[in-house]
Amino acid sequence: MITQAPLAADTSPSPWPTVARAVVLLTAAISVLLIAFAWPSVRSSVHDVPIAVAGPAAAVEQISAALDQRLPGGFEITEVADTAAAERLIRDRQVYGAIDLGSGSPQVIVASAAGAAVAQTLQGIATGLSQAQAQGAGTTVAVRDIAALPADDPRGAGLAAGALPLVMGGLLAALLLTRLVRGTARRVTGALAFAITSGLAVAAILQFWLGSLGGAYPANSGAIALTIAATSVSILGLESLLGYVGFGLGAVTMMLIGNPLSGTATAPEMLPGWSGALGRLLPPGAGGQLLRSTAFFDGRGATHSVIVLVTWLALGAGLCLAGGLRARRAATVAAGALRTPTSPAPTTSATRRS
Repeated sequence: MITQAPLAADTSPSPWPTVARAVVLLTAAISVLLIAFAWPSVRSSVHDVPIAVAGPAAAVEQISAALDQRLPGGFEITEVADTAAAERLIRDRQVYGAIDLGSGSPQVIVASAAGAAVAQTLQGIATGLSQAQAQGAGTTVAVRDIAALPADDPRGAGLAAGALPLVMGGLLAALLLTRLVRGTARRVTGALAFAITSGLAVAAILQFWLGSLGGAYPANSGAIALTIAATSVSILGLESLLGYVGFGLGAVTMMLIGNPLSGTATAPEMLPGWSGALGRLLPPGAGGQLLRSTAFFDGRGATHSVIVLVTWLALGAGLCLAGGLRARRAATVAAGALRTPTSPAPTTSATRRS
């Protein structure tokens, strides 16, 4: 008996055009990554940042003109009557800070917990006002922080650095659940359970170990859990309905668009053009703003973020349901085709005679 030897594997080198296509693809990929993460930071600036100015109408008009001359289009000014009204707007997260001209000596009120970059800008304005006061033999403009970052993390580095792990957590949860778990209901249940446990763990690390968060631990845990749930369930829904294409679309949306445009490290209003508004409509940006509200402002100003996250969560659940129903219908049709009996062959007259 002659045994045929197995065919040798093809070990010939790849054609050079294949190498060239791989290089072009990798170059395009790294360029997209650089643009996605570097462009918002490099082009970050102050524009339409909401602040309040308190004091007499004539003084408010004068300081508004000075601000517009110093930073054209940098601020969206709300005029208020007194210091209490300005502080109320800051604590309700309607403005980032205030210039108070109605309490005797002028002062700048900031809230570094709302955005350290904006607070630094307002402190620079206070320095400029102090220099102007000095030339006019006036008093020094004081800076008062009514919502400061924790002493253990005065720059807010933990909150800024925590944005990426939240996105990665939701993405990895969706990836593992689609590979290890069968059944739409079980996948969604796993994603929600992971969101709760990871919310408890991440909030504990940020709050009790790193000291980057204040406020109530349950509220912070809930904000993180809602962010991860919205991310993972929405990606699960896209994968359930569109397969690998849906998973890739969800990953790109959350990782390359949502995370760089979240504004967690600075403020949404400091991102270039329309990107800040877009970032607040995606789970990473909404989650970062929600966590600031729960950690430093007793939950005030959280309504928009909660609506965005719940909408993404509901959308993901709806896509999961639609994908599950479609898979069930396909399985039913396939099972019905297997159960259909084969029709007997027709009997001819010649067969009967034989």
